[in-house]
Amino acid sequence: MAEEERERFTTAEIGAVAHLYRGEVYRSTIWRTRLDTTTNWSVVTLGVALSISFASPEASPLPLVLVGVLIVFFLVLEARRYRYFNVWRARCRWMETHFYAPMLLEGDLHLEENWQEVLAKDYLRPEYHVSFASAMGRRIRRNYLWILLIQTVAFAGKVAVHPTPVETWGQALERSAVGPLPGWVVIAVGGLYILWWSGMAYWSWRRDNARARRRGNGGSGMG
Repeated sequence: MAEEERERFTTAEIGAVAHLYRGEVYRSTIWRTRLDTTTNWSVVTLGVALSISFASPEASPLPLVLVGVLIVFFLVLEARRYRYFNVWRARCRWMETHFYAPMLLEGDLHLEENWQEVLAKDYLRPEYHVSFASAMGRRIRRNYLWILLIQTVAFAGKVAVHPTPVETWGQALERSAVGPLPGWVVIAVGGLYILWWSGMAYWSWRRDNARARRRGNGGSGMG
C-alpha cells in the first residue's frame, strides 16, 4: 500500500518542487551573471592592452604579452565559477526534463524511473558535475578562444606594421623580442599558448559529445 501511495506526488509536494525549481533558477541566474563578469574583465583588459600597444608606432607590444597572464587568471576564475553554476543549471534542467515535461505531455511524472532519487542524492551529497578541466574547456569554447585569438592576431599585427611594415623574418623576430627574451622564444611560447588552449577546447568538446551519447543510450548523469 505504501508503494502505491508513493507512485504520485501530493499537491503540497508538487508545490514544494515548484518552489525548489524557482530557487534553483534564481541561483543559476546569479552565477550566470558572475560568469559574464569575468568575461567582461577579460575583454576590458585586452582592450586596454590594445589601446596602449597601438597608441603610437613606437609603443611596445609588451602589454599584449602581459595581458595574457590576466586573461588566463580570469579564465581560471571563470572555470571555477562555472563549476558552481553548472550544479544549479543541471538541477534546473533535471527538473525540467523529468518533472515539468512529463507533467505537461502526459500528466504522469514517471516516478517509477527514480529520477527523483537522483535529484535527492544530489542534494544530500552535493558535488561538482564536471571536472575543472572540462569547465575550462567549455569556457574557452564559449568565449575565451576568441579573446585569445584576438590577442594573438593583435600581437602579430603590431609586429607587422609598427613602426614600419615588416620586410624580413629577421626584422619580425627582432621586433618580437621582449626584454631579455629573444623574438623566437616569444613567438614559440605564443604558438604553444594558443595551441594549448585550442587543444583543451577540442578535448572538452570531444568529452562533452561522449557524455551526450552516454545519456542518449540510457545514462542518467547530471551536468
